[in-house]
Parts: sequence; C-alpha cells; structure tokens
Amino acid sequence: MFETSETSETSETFPRNEIMRHRVAGWKLGRNTQHRRALLRNLVTSLVMEERIETTVTKAKAMRPHVEKMITLGKRGDVHARRLAASYLMTADAVDKLFATLGPRFGDRQGGYLRITRGGFRKGDGGEIAFIELLGSEKLMDEKRQKRSEARAKRAEETRKAMEEAQAQQQAEGGTEGEEQK
Repeated sequence: MFETSETSETSETFPRNEIMRHRVAGWKLGRNTQHRRALLRNLVTSLVMEERIETTVTKAKAMRPHVEKMITLGKRGDVHARRLAASYLMTADAVDKLFATLGPRFGDRQGGYLRITRGGFRKGDGGEIAFIELLGSEKLMDEKRQKRSEARAKRAEETRKAMEEAQAQQQAEGGTEGEEQK
C-alpha cells in the first residue's frame, strides 16, 4: 500500500548546482571576472588620482584591499614595486602620484589608509552611496573647494561687469535712437 522511493530527500531539497559560498572571500559585484577586475582597477586609479570618489558601499569595500596594496607598494618605492603598481594602475600619472606623494605621506602608517563614509541612497535605483577617501586628503579637498569658490566669485564678477557694460551700451544706443526719432 505504501510505496517507498529509493531516492533520498536531501538530493531533492538541495540541487547540486546551488552550492553555498562558505569561506569564499571577495565580492562578485554582479560581474564576470574580467569586468570586475577592470572595474576595480579603474576605481583604484581614480582614487589615487582624485583622493576621494563616490561609489557604492559594496564597491568601496571591495576596492579597499587593492588600494591598500598599492599604497604599500608606493611606500616600498623600489623599481619592482613601481612595475607592479604600473601593471595594475591604468595611467602612468597615477603611478607617479602614488610614488611621489602618497607613499611618503603614509610612510610611517601601518595600514588603514582609507576612510569609507556612507552618504545616503542613490535616487535612481536606491543603491547605498559611499564616499571613499584617502586619509589626509582633507587639506587637498579644502584647497580644491577654495579654488572653486574663488573661480566662482571671479566668474560672477566678470558676468556682473559684462551685464553693466551691456546695460550702459544699451542705454547709450537707446539715447541716440530717441534723439533720431524726434
């Protein structure tokens, strides 16, 4: 009356193609290997050049070990370290900046070169935004902010002068046209 099946229930509840990712380090970021590697290389290069970038929290956490390895290479400063950094970073300018400024800046620091600050959620897809920046970049950001405000003030002054000149010219033309009509 009761039929017994020869197959075990565990094979039905856990298919072979769904394997758990226990003890697998790193983030896949929804990309294949080549795309993920290119993304991380671009992010690391941008961070070395700009010293502060905006990205998602997951990407920031995924790029942290790569940035720290590059800064460690910059601290070593030998030819082999420069070649290793050049093989990973996307531009020669990034390599030069890494060895000229970032390596000496973090020379006496034993790791922890980055700060990841959460910055809310992106409007389009709701992805959590993070700012990742190198420590000590606050001075550079203040200088950039100061230059931007000076440039903005200079542009506003030039625009105001141009508007005044245009109004004066228009009034002069308006005054001559009024005399011609009489």
